[in-house]
Amino acid sequence: MNQLIVQKRKPKVTFILIYIAFIICFIDRSAINIALSYIGTEFHLSTTQLGVVSSAFFFSYAFMQIPGGWLTDKFGSKLTVVVAIAMWSIFTIMTGFAWSLASLLIIRVLFGIGEGAFPSASLKQIAEEFTYESRAQATSAIVSSNYAGAAIAPLLIAPIIATVGWRNAFHLMGVLGLFFIIVYFFLLRPIKKQDATGAPIVQKVPLKEVICNKIIWKFVIVVFGLSVITKGLDSWMPTYLLQVRHINLAGIAWMVPLPSVAAGVGALLSGYLMVHFCNGKEKWFIALTSLLTTLFMFGMYRSTGLVGVISFEILTYFFKSMAFSGCFALFAQLVSRKSYGSSVGIVNFGGQLAGFLAPILIGILVEQFGGSYSVAFLFLVASAALSFIVSLTFDTQKMAASKENAEIDL
Repeated sequence: MNQLIVQKRKPKVTFILIYIAFIICFIDRSAINIALSYIGTEFHLSTTQLGVVSSAFFFSYAFMQIPGGWLTDKFGSKLTVVVAIAMWSIFTIMTGFAWSLASLLIIRVLFGIGEGAFPSASLKQIAEEFTYESRAQATSAIVSSNYAGAAIAPLLIAPIIATVGWRNAFHLMGVLGLFFIIVYFFLLRPIKKQDATGAPIVQKVPLKEVICNKIIWKFVIVVFGLSVITKGLDSWMPTYLLQVRHINLAGIAWMVPLPSVAAGVGALLSGYLMVHFCNGKEKWFIALTSLLTTLFMFGMYRSTGLVGVISFEILTYFFKSMAFSGCFALFAQLVSRKSYGSSVGIVNFGGQLAGFLAPILIGILVEQFGGSYSVAFLFLVASAALSFIVSLTFDTQKMAASKENAEIDL
């Protein structure tokens, strides 16, 4: 009886732990941006050098997505989660010990490698613990942790850095991650997958078959286009409001988290709508929300007043989040658990590549067009339109067959 109760509670416990881990992940990741001014002063760094420090993480993080997914399939989701959190926590602590620009860059690259394996491992663990029927809704709910983390991180980190200094802040956050591993380990034992004899299971992962799957690369393009929007706006929206709209950000501080809140609500709602109202019509759900993202992004570009800009930004984030979460929710239903880590790692790579390229491309466009953000906004509109167009090419029959195979694999 006790064993049965534990098994019923395990998916919920897994979900809560993974959700908390994502928030810790975002806190550790965001800390460097808040600490940049302090680091720049102490190390006497230029603006360009600070930009390199900020992007060093995203470079290794993006390119670790595919290897991280493969490692997840080979050695198991739980073990990969433990190793990933341990690595990023250790290098979070090490960030506080950095003594030069070179050491800081090396530490941040290693931090990105450690954290890069976590998304694939965590999403695969959700797919393993939840039934096929509830997998999509659980996946979209986990994606909402991204927006919760983005909203919580600055509220938590800024006071800590102001109180104990940036070095001690990194030490504290790293210790928090190591403490979390202990809790995770004892609540979700055994960590290694075992066969009936108790021996560890090591899987042979058909990585070549995964890479050659055309459906996966369509998801990559859709996720890339949607991610360009939020990564671009997250990076440049404060500067745009300050330089172009001449808005004192302190005066509208209460409005700043609203897009992230809207995105979180959209992510939670996405899985529910897909499961209960769009079963078999997921392609059209993703296409419609991508189209609405395009339209509201264009409305934001055309707005002349601050209220209009913020309102359209909130709607853009809301529908973008629904499309983005919908992609991962559908993907969780299509791919078998055996190759899920490798497959979702490739899709994650598309999203993280957008995070690396979008801020750079927007900066170049603004500079090339004399400080005007018009072309930059049109670039974001085009990215949303790309996601809409590619989502229309999803092959419904092949997807239905993939869903059957994925369900059988359970």
